[in-house]
Amino acid sequence: MFNLNRRTFLATAAATGFASSAMAQLRIEITGVGANQMPIAIPQFQGTHNAPVDIAAVVTADLERSGAFRALKVMGEVPAEDLTQPRGQFWQTMGATVLVLGTVTNLSDSRFDVHYRLFDTMKNEVIDEKKFMVPAADLRLTAHRIADSIYEKMLAEGGIFASRIAYVVQKAQNAYELIVADSDGENPHVALRSSQPIISPVWSPNGMLLSYVSFEAMKPVIYLHDVRSGERRLIANFKGNNSAPAFSPDGQTMAVALSVGGGTHIYLMNLNGTNVRRFTNSQGIDTEPVFSPDGRYVYFTSDRGGSPQIYRQALDSRTAERVTYSSEYAISPALSPRGDKLAFVSRVNGAFRVTLLDLNTGTQLILTDTAKDESPTFAPNGQILVYATEERGVGVLATVSLDGRVRTRLSGQSGDIREPTWGPLLK
Repeated sequence: MFNLNRRTFLATAAATGFASSAMAQLRIEITGVGANQMPIAIPQFQGTHNAPVDIAAVVTADLERSGAFRALKVMGEVPAEDLTQPRGQFWQTMGATVLVLGTVTNLSDSRFDVHYRLFDTMKNEVIDEKKFMVPAADLRLTAHRIADSIYEKMLAEGGIFASRIAYVVQKAQNAYELIVADSDGENPHVALRSSQPIISPVWSPNGMLLSYVSFEAMKPVIYLHDVRSGERRLIANFKGNNSAPAFSPDGQTMAVALSVGGGTHIYLMNLNGTNVRRFTNSQGIDTEPVFSPDGRYVYFTSDRGGSPQIYRQALDSRTAERVTYSSEYAISPALSPRGDKLAFVSRVNGAFRVTLLDLNTGTQLILTDTAKDESPTFAPNGQILVYATEERGVGVLATVSLDGRVRTRLSGQSGDIREPTWGPLLK
């Protein structure tokens, strides 16, 4: 089948009235930095040579990717005595404001004891300390949790690293894969292989389920997929197109776009596909629903006013209000975890760019300088967006901070990468 992504599907749907996009980890390139980076030293954890994961290296990569930290180059482990009495003045001379120290010990039962401490070099005091006892398979996750702990302690913001992303790779004309990976692109595994396009994956609030649109029935239908067991079930295969699934904040309700009645509108239903009821009412096309974090509203894309724009409608209302006014074309809404910011794709002089709207002030900011952006989605702490774009005709993922300063590119060794969705922090 042809190369299909969400924007192409939307354009095709608008034109037709809906009636009748070898697995490898992502490579990350930091292309921008924050205005004020915190200098941090992260020596190799003692005992790393006996562990399958270099925890310090993972923590360093996480913090640098955030754009808020500048990791100093430190070779090897520090002396054992420094683990209990760090030489604050020495690390200050090296330029470090904070110092990360740790040990990783291989236990007799094949588990690992990981001990981490965060040290303020100016005050000569420990400001954070945690211990973990984990199997080898969880060492990378432990490193991400340490990075989250540092991020939260130093920036007073929630973490993002102990989370997962899902995305779609088109490896050949008729070869599509839905991939689930760590937030840094490591540990990728294939959740689904298909000869037909897969679009619009979305995580459940608990991070255990993915919903997505598959064309394996030679039309768009919606599946619910358990990422632990691999079990999946068809939840929407109504007459016409079934697309754009979204979970309610409590994980009990789905919003979907259906053309069962002829035109395309937003419907609500239970997770098992029952109790289907129409939600929006217009003469236009209503699609791409997303719930507000408080569960009171559904935001969606509609062309009811002529060009596609973002609207919202309260769950207890039959009337929608327009949200975007400063863009001639606005699609693919995504809400921040706090519900105060709306990300979407706007068309600017023919280019499709990720745009951020502050819902409290009305301030709007174009975050990207690329031309074919798609599918923005917020990190768990709401401070970073991941989205799909193109470089030299090939689909890649990218991230951008909410001020547009910090940017990264996440590319694979082969294939078109599309349709990212960022899951919640792992419990």
